[in-house]
Amino acid sequence: MIAIFAEYLAIPAQKIGYAGLKDKHATTTQYLSLETKYETLLKKFHHKQIKILSTTRHSHSIRMGDLKGNRFSINLYDVDVIDSGKIEKIARKIEKSGLPNYFGYQRFGRDAGSVEQAREMIKGELFIEDTKLKNFLVSVYQSYYFNEWLRERVMLSKERQSSEFVLLSGDVYIAKDGKLSTPKLIPTKEFAAKRLVPTGLLCGRDVFRAKYDAAEIEKRYDDEFLQEKGYRREALIYPSDIDCKYVKKETMLNLSFTLPKGSYATVFLESIAGKNYSAKDVKQDKNRKKR
Repeated sequence: MIAIFAEYLAIPAQKIGYAGLKDKHATTTQYLSLETKYETLLKKFHHKQIKILSTTRHSHSIRMGDLKGNRFSINLYDVDVIDSGKIEKIARKIEKSGLPNYFGYQRFGRDAGSVEQAREMIKGELFIEDTKLKNFLVSVYQSYYFNEWLRERVMLSKERQSSEFVLLSGDVYIAKDGKLSTPKLIPTKEFAAKRLVPTGLLCGRDVFRAKYDAAEIEKRYDDEFLQEKGYRREALIYPSDIDCKYVKKETMLNLSFTLPKGSYATVFLESIAGKNYSAKDVKQDKNRKKR
């Protein structure tokens, strides 16, 4: 879409501001920013797959990361009334207790081979010249180990028969203002009130690392020698504005919800279905439907 607008306006794509990427296989709404001098040209823009819904003037351009979150509306077909009720019940429970903030299968490319490719590149066994591909593989490497860490923490919560995410001494928390901290005492009340959320490590340099009991698990999914910048990522997210509408005639349930930036709608659906998907699974499912 950016390329189409850039070609139409005869400008470099870098002149068009946007806050984040959207799903490829979906009907999506995206905010873009352009200089006001292109306003007249945009009024004449026509494309069979793109429609300008509205325009407004603003003093600032949109930058990557300005996004607060995404609103999703997904239709689930072949759902009967009983299953519709079960799905809504699970969704409401997730809204209250939170959802493990896994990276979705889309993060890892079309096949799982990208994880092994990332390992080989970081070990120096594989040379990648393309900067974009190199950055993608680093993010795959970081994301894979974050998911593995989160999976162990979720399993630990289940082993302790806790309906909530089990907190450990030395966990690193993020507050609503984005500040990171490691409280001396486990902040049970602040966590329950959603004022503090535990985070997991995206390994790399210059990053706040866990201590004490939390560090014992985290260090198994760390790479202190990785030269790229490290980050912390929320271990849990809280879907909001959940709305379920059942259409009996079509045996279809429309599920709408809002997620914070960087989280995946597919992970929310996986949690409801009690199943993990991969790009391969989805591709096979699409092929079955075509046949």
